[in-house]
Amino acid sequence: MDERPEPLIQHQFHPTILRAYDIRGIVGETLHDKDAYMIGLGFAATLRQRGGSSVAIGRDGRLSSPDLSAALARGLVDGGMTVTDIGTGPTPKLYFADITLNCDGAIQVTGSHNPPSHNGFKMVLGHKPFFGEDITALGRLMAEGVAPGVGGSLKEVDLQADYVNSLISAAGDLADLAGMTVVWDCGNGAAGPSTLEVTSRLAGNHHVMFPEIDGTFPNHHPDPVDPATLDQLRAAVTQHHAVMGIGFDGDGDRIGVIDAKGRQVPGDLLTAYLARHSVRENAAADVIFDVKSSLTALDVVAGLGGTPSLWKTGHSHMKMKLKETGAPIAGEMSGHIFIADRYFGFDDAIFAALAVLREMVVSGETITAFIDSLPDVYATPELRIACDDERKFGIVEKVIADVTAAPDPDTSDIADMDGIRVTGALGWWLIRASNTGAELVARAEGRDEAARDTLKTRIRARLADAGLDWTG
Repeated sequence: MDERPEPLIQHQFHPTILRAYDIRGIVGETLHDKDAYMIGLGFAATLRQRGGSSVAIGRDGRLSSPDLSAALARGLVDGGMTVTDIGTGPTPKLYFADITLNCDGAIQVTGSHNPPSHNGFKMVLGHKPFFGEDITALGRLMAEGVAPGVGGSLKEVDLQADYVNSLISAAGDLADLAGMTVVWDCGNGAAGPSTLEVTSRLAGNHHVMFPEIDGTFPNHHPDPVDPATLDQLRAAVTQHHAVMGIGFDGDGDRIGVIDAKGRQVPGDLLTAYLARHSVRENAAADVIFDVKSSLTALDVVAGLGGTPSLWKTGHSHMKMKLKETGAPIAGEMSGHIFIADRYFGFDDAIFAALAVLREMVVSGETITAFIDSLPDVYATPELRIACDDERKFGIVEKVIADVTAAPDPDTSDIADMDGIRVTGALGWWLIRASNTGAELVARAEGRDEAARDTLKTRIRARLADAGLDWTG
């Protein structure tokens, strides 16, 4: 008598955890160990469909990460995957493992810069980001049900020395740092031990703050773009008379920089500073900025002969565009910096920091002097406007339709690859839907303060016409 096939394994994820760029939730509320197991099982089924069988996994230092990682590994093994566990470390080390071990896929358990109660998964398939429709399809697949695989296995591999060596090697000769002082703030995140190893091999004086991994983040929240999280770093730069301060987020893929005068360097201007290295070697080099970036940053690259362009916000979008165009560098306002010039092209905050040091050495101009050399920027910060997930994309679509039908009188360019960015004689303004929260994101940059305020008024009016009152 024929044996009946085993029933398919089905699972429904909490609808809030399947995000645009990753899978993320509140541990014990919307995200559980069972979800991690099912993510592993579903990812394995997806890989089997594409002929893949090997997966690297890693995790950050959150208190929930070991259990979630163990459950993820069980799901992958039960799905028939050969799993390599590289242990605790920054997300870029997981990307490094994916490439150097030539894996078919990779998953990092990480809550990134979110509160300690949160956690999630950043995923790679075929050395490319697994995001957007891939994540949606994974949810559908598990709802329909998958069969387990056969022949799965798990092994642990220590890649720490190889990863640190690759960082040092790619950075090049930094001997001229001798005499300089740099402060590093790891924020008790996953990049701490790697930062200690890297700085121990650099010339100069290096003060490393909070390198101990602690998933409760006892000293400050690990978000190097939030000005409040940089207060201790700013104070340390002043105390030690440092040339700069460097901060990392919880999983080490985003960087924040404080210059010697205590100013926070925005991600777009930091990208422009780093792009000078690539443009010197290839005068027509492509440099990719996200749509929230300043005209000043684009003008720096264009002034050197490079080719600046705008693309969709989001680390997954930027990495894909970097691969498609072959550009040597891309960067976001959020501090994700992607460097393919002598490196791998993924967002690695430690390497971005080394690249800043390299640019100071090679060019002889510190990041502080660079910022001093720029014209004043009259821009709003990122304006985050509460808007229900069910409404936010419709609001943006209505704004796009309205602007297309009746542009601002001085409009010279309309870009709608990610929301809408309208450029004209006064400057530019932007409205886009956040892919990570129930909100819209807006920004305006004017040629002067009055122009900036006028553009902000235009944002307010366009939102009102679309049915959203905003008084900010």
